[in-house]
Amino acid sequence: MGTPEFPDLGRHCYVADCQQIDFLPFTCDSCHQVFCLEHRSYIKHNCPKADRQNVTVVICPLCAKGVHLIPDEDANITWERHVNTECDPSNYEKATKKKKCPVHGCKEILTFSNTIKCRDCMADHCLKHRFGPDHKCPGPKKPTAGFPFSGLLSRSRKEVSKPNHAPAASSSKWSNSFLTAASSFRASAEASVAKLSSELSQKWQIAKDGAGQSSSSGSRNGQLEECPQCGAKFSSVTTLVDHVEKVHEKGGNRAGVKKATIDACPKCSKGFRDPVALVEHVERDHGGTSRT
Repeated sequence: MGTPEFPDLGRHCYVADCQQIDFLPFTCDSCHQVFCLEHRSYIKHNCPKADRQNVTVVICPLCAKGVHLIPDEDANITWERHVNTECDPSNYEKATKKKKCPVHGCKEILTFSNTIKCRDCMADHCLKHRFGPDHKCPGPKKPTAGFPFSGLLSRSRKEVSKPNHAPAASSSKWSNSFLTAASSFRASAEASVAKLSSELSQKWQIAKDGAGQSSSSGSRNGQLEECPQCGAKFSSVTTLVDHVEKVHEKGGNRAGVKKATIDACPKCSKGFRDPVALVEHVERDHGGTSRT
């Protein structure tokens, strides 16, 4: 058997009438004997253990479940063990009852290929009644009015008081309530930001108007003028006004704020927004002349 180079190559067929040498033999998975190409099947070599690979399933008439018959075991013993342990007669109706279209008068059986789920009511219908008007779809449930978290709070209290009952709220209701609450919070935040911006604009106008009316007595005594925006010190009101216009109004006039011009007194450096008020101040306090 074999060749001088490969002495163990090839096996003889196990069938007594054949005994053919085969270099690619077949091993039976039941009796574990070696056969040639012609006698490789169970029937050809009359395998005594062929029934071990046989898979026989019997449907139980009580619960509609499959019962696997073991080859080396009596079928009556297998059946009795199933009835005493796994058999549940209440499962028969669930397994045998076929799902139908819920539309009144429709007897169409729903299968994998003809079932359409409505996106609004989330119910399965046949192809004929897949549209909302055809199955009288009530539409998606509207969110409750009022405070968005009030419904969730009341629902959680009910669940705590009745722990044995299953919760009625689904994940979609929770997500809708959360989105509504987020929208309300965002609207209130935007309103607060707008109000804060208006208040800051008003304070800016007040600070700008008061920049020209700094105390002149402090300038006479050698005190410095302070910028209301950045706190910088300046020797005169004119220098302070130039600083505000160049630094704090570099981007242009703000919306709703008009640019103001301040004239300084040449004697005491006191600022005036109205030129007439400056002339009256010079005539009254400095002897009626505005020349240095």
